[in-house]
Amino acid sequence: MTDNSFAASRARAASWLQAWDSQGPHRTGTTGDHAGADWLAGEVAAIGATPIIEPFVFDRLDPVEAWLEVEGTRIEGVPVFDSPGCDALTAPLGPDGIEVATLSPQAVYTEAYRAMRQSARHRALVIVCQGTQSGLGLLNAEQFRTPYGAPALHVPTEAGPLLHTAAQRGAQARFVSRVQRTLTQARNVVVPLPARKADLTRQADVALAGSDRSHEPLVVMTPRSSWWQSTSERGGGLVCWLETLRALLAYPPARDVIMTANSGHELGHLGLDAFIEHRPGWDRPDGATWVHYGANLGATGGQLSVMSASDDLRHAMRAALNAAGQPPEVLVPPSQVPSGETRDIHRAGGRYVTLVGSNPLFHLPQDRWPDAVDVDRIARIAAGAAAMVRGLCR
Repeated sequence: MTDNSFAASRARAASWLQAWDSQGPHRTGTTGDHAGADWLAGEVAAIGATPIIEPFVFDRLDPVEAWLEVEGTRIEGVPVFDSPGCDALTAPLGPDGIEVATLSPQAVYTEAYRAMRQSARHRALVIVCQGTQSGLGLLNAEQFRTPYGAPALHVPTEAGPLLHTAAQRGAQARFVSRVQRTLTQARNVVVPLPARKADLTRQADVALAGSDRSHEPLVVMTPRSSWWQSTSERGGGLVCWLETLRALLAYPPARDVIMTANSGHELGHLGLDAFIEHRPGWDRPDGATWVHYGANLGATGGQLSVMSASDDLRHAMRAALNAAGQPPEVLVPPSQVPSGETRDIHRAGGRYVTLVGSNPLFHLPQDRWPDAVDVDRIARIAAGAAAMVRGLCR
């Protein structure tokens, strides 16, 4: 990449990230999520492609009243989105009443977390959010459509000392987690160009019509919903996605490509489920090849990892990132199961490569422009990722 082209790509990244940050929290089906979809569709059109909006229906959960009161102190919280609601409950803090546990957002992917959530011993659960900074580092709702376990509530990190001390005494507490559900829509943004398949029955089934129809389709995917603004969590993936679209428009692919930016990430990957529902079998070994731009790409203070069960895809992505001047810090063993959307592809036996990073502000409201993002790093990651996809499309 020349100095001039890097300066231009860096300027685009900064502009996109600032726009994303200005939209507010991007929780699925909320005002910020819809603003993100509209903005992204507009950027796709400005680049020269035609976006398609693919809506999906779900029951949005909105907190009404969520708090824990202990010895005269009320602590405001956020419900765990795959737990049942609770109008009011009074019980002692402790394993046989209202259990208190300190957990990071990554805990949701562990068997210990699922076992604790399913335990019949406690009547309610309070999760003290744990992160590198204080705040509400919320856990994803992996079973959003099928809530389970006892009523559960997130409270901020700074409430931990009070609650753990009170739990040692078995202090009485009052727990409230009232929610309401509204049937509504969220939207995936899919990028099509005029397809050349004679048997095409659904406009979005092919996004960028390639000249070589002998290969399975290539899906370039990034999530675009989250609990908060999540500027470094989601922004780097969106920059990679948009730069890849620019590259594919400049060098038309020799295979069919579909690009999708999905909502529903924090709610058990609802958007990916909707995408595959329209394209059954694409997650299986003989379906599509997936390139996934995951969380925290270019987050300040983060590390970049490449994940794939396929050696050729893993090494091709590493080589492209090396050539772009941003080698990954971690090449994940092929047996490791991803925690994001390509976890679902991995379990179905599909073919994928994932870029994912770490982030000291993961799932925290403090993940904001400009301090949370390393724009130079994002621009280099995006250049390498776009080059890798171009290589798959030759």
